[in-house]
Amino acid sequence: MKASDTLSVTHEDAQAIDDCWNRMGVHGDRSCPLLSEHIHCRNCAVYSAAATGLLDRYALQHEDRAQVSSIVENDVKTRSLLVFRLGEEWLGLATRSLVEVASLQPIHSLPHQRSRALLGVANVRGALVACLSLVELLGLDAADGVASSARIMPRMLIISAQGGPVVVPVDEVDGIHAIAERVLEAASRSGTQASSKYTHGVLQFKGRSLRWLDEEQLLAAVTRSLT
Repeated sequence: MKASDTLSVTHEDAQAIDDCWNRMGVHGDRSCPLLSEHIHCRNCAVYSAAATGLLDRYALQHEDRAQVSSIVENDVKTRSLLVFRLGEEWLGLATRSLVEVASLQPIHSLPHQRSRALLGVANVRGALVACLSLVELLGLDAADGVASSARIMPRMLIISAQGGPVVVPVDEVDGIHAIAERVLEAASRSGTQASSKYTHGVLQFKGRSLRWLDEEQLLAAVTRSLT
């Protein structure tokens, strides 16, 4: 599936919104008469109202959309996980939840945040997409993280939630890896996930501890944060 197809929900919602910031605002020809007063579109009440309308659509779609069936993987010996870092912690998320790994974009806060996990909205190819903090959702410490390097580039993960795509910033993406089912099952049975939210288990991977996230529980928490 192409990235343009996977973001169709977001773009369908955007069509119902007058995206004046893309036509005559900071992303357009800058002809808006209000631009001199607000300096940037994110400071304008029209932009805030559009962002709030987007979040309302997430709530409505969550109520109306049927639960998507999980893919049966009984014959598969490995599972595909996206491995990424938040602070000093490495995490793995099933790639079936992933739409795209994108470059970091500016996050615009909203005047009335609906939850502590909601950072605001980001502009993804002209459409507003809700942006959430996994640090807040997972209850992680806001640590300083590892030493910086020119090769380490923060990214945004676009993940598929029930109400539509959402973006989450991460400190580093290691890549997509195939993990043996038996290794994941052993981690799930070990009980090391008991003190961690939305976690199947913890396993050793490439010389470090990797927290394998329970995508169903995590995506349910994402939806609650938006509604």
